[in-house]
Amino acid sequence: MSFLKRLTWLMERRKKYPPDDIHRAGDLAEMRLAKLSRAAGRDNGWKIYESVRIPDPDGGRREIDMVIIGGNSILIVEQKHWAGSFRINKEHHFIQKRKNGDEHSHDGVADRIARKARLLAELHQQRLGLASEEEPDVRVIVAMTHHRLDWPRIPEDLAAEMVNEKGFLDIIKAVNPGKPNLDLIETLEGFNTWDEVHLHGGLMNKGDVFELGLGSDIDTIFAQRECEVTGSADHKRGLLAIFDKQPSKASIKIGKKNADVTLAQGACINMHVVGEPKPRKIPWARIDKIVLSKPPAEWNRSG
Repeated sequence: MSFLKRLTWLMERRKKYPPDDIHRAGDLAEMRLAKLSRAAGRDNGWKIYESVRIPDPDGGRREIDMVIIGGNSILIVEQKHWAGSFRINKEHHFIQKRKNGDEHSHDGVADRIARKARLLAELHQQRLGLASEEEPDVRVIVAMTHHRLDWPRIPEDLAAEMVNEKGFLDIIKAVNPGKPNLDLIETLEGFNTWDEVHLHGGLMNKGDVFELGLGSDIDTIFAQRECEVTGSADHKRGLLAIFDKQPSKASIKIGKKNADVTLAQGACINMHVVGEPKPRKIPWARIDKIVLSKPPAEWNRSG
């Protein structure tokens, strides 16, 4: 390998990708609410599922921030961690006013999460062929969790309940949904969530990983998996690493299978990152770790 190629490879390993502060704050708020929800709902037997992705008849998949199930009950939760204030107009669009005075319109927050709730309930009903009296009770909730938020009057005909963090946790603490419904648990276990690729410097890309780019054997196992995939990369980034012929290694775990891989220059993950128009390759030289969701269940693989 030429000196120029070694230098280019080293510079790619050394480059840092700082986190997106706005999205990171939202992610941390969601993680916090999920942790609090597990603690609040433990005694009543609630099960918490984060970032649940369901197929949409209009194409693709839609994310639900949190789905909580217990007995034959489902709580569908959309979380907003806004500071400042907001208002709700006649069309039920949420108009957020940020601390700097800027306003941002969030079209149909309650309507969208109510639609996702209907889609999930329909999937459960269709999977099992349930009669109407057997269908689960569904509550649709928008949880506004920032403590520095001024609230407006809430329209009575809004498609979702509106609660703050304490009000949301009080629901979980107060309601005992009864013994677990194994069919409902199986439905929720059949959904997947986002794949996460963590880059050097703290940036996390969410989306769908299609190939690991670590050779045909590993990619075949990856394509046939029914479980989560985790992995970490170890890169030599010091200046003297320019003389190292094998400066990067990765450890991959797919179910009970483990693989230690020497990373070649140019090795890339193939990923469709959320918000981007098409998939792209992400060099392993930039990656610190991966956490990839199990695939959706067979009955749930459309979309």
